[in-house]
Parts: sequence; structure tokens; C-alpha cells
Amino acid sequence: MKICGVKFKEQGKVYYFKNQNLDLKKDDKVVVYTEKGEQLAVVVNTDVEDTKKVDVNKMKDIIRLSTKKDYDNYMKNLKDAKEALEYARKKAEQNNLDMRFVDADFTLDRAQLMINFVADERVDFRNLVKEIASKYKTRIELHQMGVRDKAHNVGGLGLCGRELCCSKFLNGIDGISINMAKNQDLALNPTKINGLCGRLLCCLQFEDDVYSCHRKILPKVGEKIKTPAGEGKVTKLSVLAKKYTVDINGTEKEFDLDEKVKWFIWLWIFYLSKFSLF
Repeated sequence: MKICGVKFKEQGKVYYFKNQNLDLKKDDKVVVYTEKGEQLAVVVNTDVEDTKKVDVNKMKDIIRLSTKKDYDNYMKNLKDAKEALEYARKKAEQNNLDMRFVDADFTLDRAQLMINFVADERVDFRNLVKEIASKYKTRIELHQMGVRDKAHNVGGLGLCGRELCCSKFLNGIDGISINMAKNQDLALNPTKINGLCGRLLCCLQFEDDVYSCHRKILPKVGEKIKTPAGEGKVTKLSVLAKKYTVDINGTEKEFDLDEKVKWFIWLWIFYLSKFSLF
């Protein structure tokens, strides 16, 4: 048995399934069974070695390699899902529901129609579900997404000019806080530190560990320290460059971390030699 990673959408999250005896290659289309029903997926990894974060006991099997009939059904479902999305928009307007629809998907066996939407507040969509179900004769799931999830699904270009990280390669987003922006000395301007979704940029977490590590070995702003040029107060840090500026009797001088380390080593040697004289 091997564990395979598959995606249901090109920019989607990777899910893991057991492969009992199928000869699979990367980019093969397969049919898997999920809690929502049968779905078509694309293989992105044929043999996942690190299974520490994956509970094998709860993992479902890959049913089969997809056939032409499976693919034809999938393409038909895509077309019908677009029509269902427009129908849902129309009915939501008729019911005066403030819902901004994102996408819709049928499972391969049409056991379920899933519709994602964004709303500023909680929405009572029970009547809307009944109307959609009466037309499409299947189970309907309306899912209220967060703005980050919408950006992940829809995609776009970030402030850097590149494709959004969440839609390109991120499978999950760890906790992102304003402290990360402060730690990186960024101006707390929403237009600079917020992404297209209106939330803090995902990329704030990429360099945060480096900044935190450097700050531990650099002096703090306002701290009085001894330097080869004399004692002074730290006025500025350049964290990534591992440099710091010290005000010594009204004159600012810049030092790098290597100089600071050398200075402490020299000072330590001096004290050891002084102690040995006694």
C-alpha cells in the first residue's frame, strides 16, 4: 500500500488517499470517494513518505483510474454547476439575501451540489436551499467562506506583482498577527500590510522566524552598550543585515554583528588575562 497526494482543484489543498494496487503516475486522473461522494482528482504525489501528520486509519482508498465516461461526466457537471451558480444568485436576490457567490461544484456522482459564498454576516439560507434542491434533485450544501478562502479559490495578483501565495502553493495558513509586521519594522498601513482579501499578508510569516532569530542576538533600541569606539546608546537596527547604529557622544556610528561578537570576545579575553594576572 502507498499513500498518494491528490488535488481536486489546481490551486486547491492536497488531500491524502490510500493506493492499494493501482499503477499511478503524477498528473493521472483518479476517482476517489469522499464524505461528499465520488470526486475526480489529479495525482500530485504517488508515494508520500512523511505520514506523521496523516492518520492512515481514517484515510480512504483511491477507487480507480478515471475513464472517458468519468471525464465526460465531470465536464458536464462543470457546465451544470455554472448554471446552478447563476440560479442560486437569482434566487438569493429574490429572497433579499446578501450573499456573494464564489463557485459551485457537483460531485462526480451528482450526490451533492456544493456552493460557496461570502457574506458580511450570518445568513439564514434555509429557504434558498429548498428552492435549489427542488430544481436539481440532489443534496445541497451552502458553505459560507472567509475572505482568505475566497482569495485562495479565486486567485489573483498580490502587491508584489506575483500570483497569490494562498492560491499558488500554500496548503494551509498558520496564525498571522500584527506583531509579525511590527517585528519586521513595517509601517502599520493597511494598504501595505494587507492582501487582496483585506487580511494581513500571508507572506508576513515567511521571514518572521529570521527576524526573530536576529533580534535575539542584536542589541535593543535604547540599550546602552560598549563598543570599540566607546559606550553609547543603540538608536537604530537593520535586522536582516545584522547591523545596529549607536549614538556615541552625539555621533552615530554603525556596527555589524560580527564586530559586536569580536568586541565581546576581545573583552572576554581581556578579563580572562586580567584574572590570570592575579
